[in-house]
Amino acid sequence: MVMKGQKISDRYQIIKSIGEGGMANVYLAYDTILDRNVAVKVLRGDLATDEKFVRRFQREALSASSLSNPNIVEVYDVGEDNGEYYIVMEYIEGKHLKTLLKKRGKLTVSEAVDIVMQITDGLSVAHDSYIIHRDIKPQNIMILENGLVKITDFGIAMAMNSTQLTQTNSVMGSVHYLPPEQASGKGSTLQSDIYSIGILFYELLTGKLPFKGENAVEIALKHLKEPLPSIKEEIPSIPQSVENIIIKATAKNPKNRYADAREMHEDLKTCLDPRRANEPKIKLKYQELDDTKAIKPIKVEEKKNDNKKQVNNNKNKNNEEEIIAKKITGDDLKKQNKTLIRLASVFTGLILVITLVFVFITISTKTSSIKVPDVSNKTVSEAISILQDAGFSVSDDQEGIASTEVEIGKVVRTSPLAGTERKKGSTIKIYISTGDATIEIEDYTGKNYLEVKGALEARGLVVNTEDEVIDDPETEFNDGDVVRQSVEAGEKLSKGENITLYVASIGIAYPDFTDGTYTISDVEEFCNENNLKLDIVYTISDTNLSGTIYEQSREAGTPVKSGATFRIKVYQNDTSSEEEPDVDVCEDGLC
Repeated sequence: MVMKGQKISDRYQIIKSIGEGGMANVYLAYDTILDRNVAVKVLRGDLATDEKFVRRFQREALSASSLSNPNIVEVYDVGEDNGEYYIVMEYIEGKHLKTLLKKRGKLTVSEAVDIVMQITDGLSVAHDSYIIHRDIKPQNIMILENGLVKITDFGIAMAMNSTQLTQTNSVMGSVHYLPPEQASGKGSTLQSDIYSIGILFYELLTGKLPFKGENAVEIALKHLKEPLPSIKEEIPSIPQSVENIIIKATAKNPKNRYADAREMHEDLKTCLDPRRANEPKIKLKYQELDDTKAIKPIKVEEKKNDNKKQVNNNKNKNNEEEIIAKKITGDDLKKQNKTLIRLASVFTGLILVITLVFVFITISTKTSSIKVPDVSNKTVSEAISILQDAGFSVSDDQEGIASTEVEIGKVVRTSPLAGTERKKGSTIKIYISTGDATIEIEDYTGKNYLEVKGALEARGLVVNTEDEVIDDPETEFNDGDVVRQSVEAGEKLSKGENITLYVASIGIAYPDFTDGTYTISDVEEFCNENNLKLDIVYTISDTNLSGTIYEQSREAGTPVKSGATFRIKVYQNDTSSEEEPDVDVCEDGLC
């Protein structure tokens, strides 16, 4: 199990978990060599033991790492560390397309076309290399704030066997976008991705999935048997060219679909052209797959005849029962009593046998109970081996707990506890040491704040950061280095406590323009030199403070960022209430 603060391959330091799935768990990590955040996807333990699966996973993940396109999440590294197989990918700060759909309901035609164009643009690079994604769905599409689309899960998705509908939760979730050929157990082709894109396109426009059911098998059968609901009925105003693309992409017969993502992308480029709005509805060239068989209806007359026959049969049966009852004599009653006695004896014997079997099973179960071995202070792999050798199953759901006695990463205890008796084959949960509950603070001066912040947060501390501007050209610090810290080295903090890191920001800081020594001209010159937008707000005052700067929007000492707006407030005299000067009035030439 991957723990917070753990380093994978002595390079990728785990910061926190950002997603869990049936195939793998995803973590935000810090690449200590290239100084950047990355996403690390770690294969779940139950799949990591399948050598055939692992080989395919590695081979296809490495193939995915060769793909280069702005619409594909970049794969940086693939490897194995202590039996854990992982993929290191570009970390995307965005939201899943599924989240956008939940928030918006459905998208406009132009928005949906733009998203699908970006998806097909990315997949065209993969299809050129004959790489099939196999799991196109909104949960595997990320959208950045600037609208850029990123396709995720290359490598993992290609190692999945999507025909096994109940294998994992992620496959179950994919059944809504499952191509008919995969639903019927056939292999995947490039056209399989096209079908999934078509279903996704339909969902973006309508806000709902075309096929629903109570279980995965029912939905898969609908992909095989039922035609796609008409999108024109949902959105009458949609251009025919757009509906044609969806019809072609979601054809049951792969021969009727686009050959690959590039061909679909080229068609999407012009689908919103007004000249294509009323083009003829597409007619598929090849016969669509249709295995449905008509059920012969039951005729009403046949039902009536059946009912008459049933009534007559019941009457005859009743008559027969009455005749049989009349024939019963005293001798018959004696025979019946003997039969009842025999049946009672057999019944009693059965009860005795069942009781003996129950006692035997109870004794056998009791004797098959075994004690849980003590695996404390063992490594996780050692503990799993000992428990499995003893006849137990080990839960994948391992939990970290604080311990002052057991080294970080080793086993503290199990549940059930060591020494307790459990049946052979019972599942045991392992608790792993996260170390002392208190964290001893080190001297972090000169270290990059991201690495320090990630390590401390992984151990449960709340880390705050504040910029400290350094305008000394000969400074020993680099931008982003820790200059000082609020808690001295050697002190101990408990989980949940705060520490503040003061981070070097190489550049210029805002002066204190309110100290009475600066004029408006000084501020204007400062803003011009540092590419700042100046906003001056004047406040009327009846004092003699006209021209005095009394407030600024950026605190003194904070770093200057080019392009920012800087506001100052300045006192100004009220000239409206000033009296007019006395003027001598001359009359008749006399003043």
